[in-house]
Amino acid sequence: MVEELEMVVLTHDIGAYGLKEGDIGVVVHAYANQDAFEVEFVTAEGKTVAVLTLQELDVRLMRAKEILHVREMSHVMSA
Repeated sequence: MVEELEMVVLTHDIGAYGLKEGDIGVVVHAYANQDAFEVEFVTAEGKTVAVLTLQELDVRLMRAKEILHVREMSHVMSA
C-alpha cells in the first residue's frame, strides 16, 4: 500500500513532462480509495517538474537493494 510522503518510482516514461521510467517522486496525496495518487517530481535543487495524478500501475515503491541515479533534464517545466 502506498502512503502519503513515500517515495515512488515511475514505471513508464511521461514524455510531456520529460519524465522517464525510474524517476523518483513523492506521494503528496493518496486518495481514500487508494486507486490514484498525486505525485510530485522535483529536480535536485527542489524545483517542481510536475505534480501529476497517477494510478497505481504508474508507480511502485522503491526496493531495498535499488540505488538512486541522477540524470539531467533537457528542460524543466513548473506544474
